Amino acid sequence: MWRVAADSPGSTSSYPARRRVDSAASERASRSWWDVDAGDYHRTHGEFLGVDSPTGEFVWCPEGLHEGDVHLLGDVRGRDVLEIGCGSAPCSRWLAHQGARAVGLDISAGMLAHGVAAIDRAHASEPDSPAPALLQASAESLPFADASFDVVCSAFGAVPFVADSARVMREAARVLRPGGHWVFSVNHPVRWIFPDDPGPDGLTATIPYFDRTPYAEFDPDGTATYVEHHRTVGDRVREIVAAGLTLVDIVEPDWPEWLDREWGQWSPLRGRLFPGTAIFCTAKPGTAPA
Repeated sequence: MWRVAADSPGSTSSYPARRRVDSAASERASRSWWDVDAGDYHRTHGEFLGVDSPTGEFVWCPEGLHEGDVHLLGDVRGRDVLEIGCGSAPCSRWLAHQGARAVGLDISAGMLAHGVAAIDRAHASEPDSPAPALLQASAESLPFADASFDVVCSAFGAVPFVADSARVMREAARVLRPGGHWVFSVNHPVRWIFPDDPGPDGLTATIPYFDRTPYAEFDPDGTATYVEHHRTVGDRVREIVAAGLTLVDIVEPDWPEWLDREWGQWSPLRGRLFPGTAIFCTAKPGTAPA
């Protein structure tokens, strides 16, 4: 789920601010926001994400990086795979069609409903089509036993929207089996210093990189309706290491020559100058089961 300012539901009554927002308020805001915005979001971005594809698609970021090309998760066939912040689950559905035992988790019932509808459409034309299990839950408290999965992943889901992302790292590590992989994509932290504008006005740094105060929007009563949290690259690395994971790689996708699409703050203009996405690839120490 990638933030697009123009998609803001009820934007005329939203009051943006930089203010501390705790885990509970962030969770309520994200659940409500994506429930309300689910329809518009899919009308605008569903085709790019492969939401209506019979087999789903796994697109890591607005730069169009596809898991089928880059294989950041490795061979998922026969593996237990959890997607955190799955939205309408095109990635989880794609994983299921690659032979994974896939589970998609999201905070928003509205987003998950679109995933259920996509699965139902696929089953109507192909009754034996593989499908992931879908579950509504918080990324900060995963409802799974220790060592339940071989792979955990998140494509712009959950991590930027939770107040305690270090806890998400610990939870991902907890549910991973030894030798397993946790891979997640987020807005590149350097993007935080620029205005959320795809044009020339978005090329001038105006916001301190080291200011971790989240961007939030509030209704007239002061209730948070949208929250996005910032962490530096160093913060992310420290959270990963503190969770007992090994950092394997940080992928910063180039802007592809074929892509002329704007998506919120992402655009060819900005993408050719500085990265928009960071994909953190980590592993849990130990030997993966055969």
